[in-house]
Amino acid sequence: MGTASSLDGRRFRAVQDTVGGEVGTETEFTYHEDGGEVWAEYGGGGVRRGFLVGTREGDRLDFRYSQLNSEGGTSSGHCVTAITTLPDGRIRLDETWEWESRPGSGTSAVEELR
Repeated sequence: MGTASSLDGRRFRAVQDTVGGEVGTETEFTYHEDGGEVWAEYGGGGVRRGFLVGTREGDRLDFRYSQLNSEGGTSSGHCVTAITTLPDGRIRLDETWEWESRPGSGTSAVEELR
């Protein structure tokens, strides 16, 4: 199986609410990609505004994120993501993340919106 398509301009939502995190099924991500660099803006649900920036190597993303939650608090962390292509052609991102600004870590998944 080859490398998944570019993430540039693709929109994603969480598959389920994240345990220990603030991202949920109402959080929408818009990804950008250019020459191995990836970045995204996101918001919705428990996240008022979030940004991520990092790199892509093959089907692996490595990025840091920073976000403002609905209560006005800020947090940041690190995430490593595996990119897969679903049977219907949409992209899925399986994420392993950890807060750096506070205790906690976990896994989550987002899938491309149709």
